[in-house]
Amino acid sequence: MLLSDFQFELPQELIAQQPLPQRDASRMLILDRDKQTWEDSAFQALPDLLQGDELLVVNNARVIPARLFGRREGVRSEEPGHNRRTVREFLSSEIEVLLTRQVAPDEWEALVRPGKKIRVGERIDFGERELTAEVLSRGEYGLRRIRLTAKGEVSQAIERLGHVPLPPYISREDGTADRERYQTIFADHPGAVAAPTAGLHFSPAILERLGHRRIETVSLTLDVGLGTFQPIHEEEIERHKIHSERYEIPEAVAAAICRARREGRPILAVGTTVVRALEDAAEKSAARHGEKWNTSNSLVEPGPAEANIFMKPGHTFRVVNQLLTNFHLPQSTLLILVSAFAGSELILRAYRHAVDARYRFYSYGDCMWIR
Repeated sequence: MLLSDFQFELPQELIAQQPLPQRDASRMLILDRDKQTWEDSAFQALPDLLQGDELLVVNNARVIPARLFGRREGVRSEEPGHNRRTVREFLSSEIEVLLTRQVAPDEWEALVRPGKKIRVGERIDFGERELTAEVLSRGEYGLRRIRLTAKGEVSQAIERLGHVPLPPYISREDGTADRERYQTIFADHPGAVAAPTAGLHFSPAILERLGHRRIETVSLTLDVGLGTFQPIHEEEIERHKIHSERYEIPEAVAAAICRARREGRPILAVGTTVVRALEDAAEKSAARHGEKWNTSNSLVEPGPAEANIFMKPGHTFRVVNQLLTNFHLPQSTLLILVSAFAGSELILRAYRHAVDARYRFYSYGDCMWIR
């Protein structure tokens, strides 16, 4: 399957640069997979449009201010001459570090820009040397492994010095308001470096209306990282190696999913990150115990794991049968995921309608409910 199969024309002005003044004011395109049709609606209508027996699963990951700006502490060089005296060069150029994934206590994978001259062993200082990064190793696609040290708690230094890691498609610097608006109202587990954006539409008023209808809502955690937003570099998408992302499914959530499936209730994933966690867990469960055990006893096993699943057209979805998701960019892994869920032809036709109807795309944009 070719990457070019997932191309569509997206005018730059449709990529939302700011959140709407009201969280739940987005438009919503409703996609019916059985009828192969769609209709325009509004997200605020969702609680009334649900049957009332759905299980909503949300991602409670909290975005950390993972974008840091610092300066190289210095590199050692040798002066030519008799004594070849070692001196320290202090370099004044600004270095941007984007934390992408925590791999150990105070150790992270990170993207560094400009990265070509940053060597293993170098140190980068942030603020008044309140936080320092030491480069431990280099990896694929420009990734570095770094160790962070701070005057005090590293997490507090990141919170104080870091910037909200808005996606590169938002062509502005982050502002104070983004610290609140680029978080879902469910966010209580710090560690993500991008928001689970489908959850951004939910407001306390919407949750109250869902509660009045007694619609069950549960939450898991997937720390959104490179696996979600990394571009595809291969024309044959099967050759793309997706980054893993850490997730955790509580026991109560696994039990709720199993119960909903036994009762024939729809399982509605709020966002592609929830799909990724649930389908990865179900695939691992099936591989460990066999398909018969998986369908008759428990769809997913609780606990922590690493999602390395890349869902493409032809994938069999074991858990999720409805999806609320934002509109994604052309040729992205997320567009491929929703195409796997609803069919490439239907998704691309619906996306062309969304473009014609001037829907807002990506993180701060509108949403689509696929049922």
